[in-house]
Amino acid sequence: MDVMTQTDEALAHAARAGESAALGRLLERHYDAFLRLAARHAPGRADAEDLAQDICVKIARHIASFDGRAKFSTWAYRIALNACRDHLRKLGREQRKRAEYGDFARLAAGDAAEAARRAAILREMLDALDEPLRETALLVVDHDLSHAEAAAILGVSEGTISWRLHETKKRLKGFLQ
Repeated sequence: MDVMTQTDEALAHAARAGESAALGRLLERHYDAFLRLAARHAPGRADAEDLAQDICVKIARHIASFDGRAKFSTWAYRIALNACRDHLRKLGREQRKRAEYGDFARLAAGDAAEAARRAAILREMLDALDEPLRETALLVVDHDLSHAEAAAILGVSEGTISWRLHETKKRLKGFLQ
């Protein structure tokens, strides 16, 4: 069979029967139309070319379902249009994901900035304390040591540790006001 002179429908039936040359000719004949359709549904030339290739793959995959009740071009355009719609839905999902990630990233950056701001304020407040209070606060709060452990390290009683922590809280409250 001369694939160059056959009608689309004759080529489609031959492709359905497994003739790859017939399928190749059909796709070659309609590729530019698929590309134009894809260009209306894709954001750029490269995306449109990818979409046109996807359309060709879908047509090749579904050629066995071509029954000849409609013209090949009508049948193929249905597949092409559905592929374009799927592509637009996919783009929409990706854009929503990027927007949601952007929102999350902005919130996380805001949270990180707020945490850094609070840490800087806390460092400034601790630096304003005299050394015994600052050391006690760092051991108990920052290093999560018990009063007994901090007392042993600093060589003071547990009561002194408790008093220093109380005094530290009182001074930090004053610093904040």
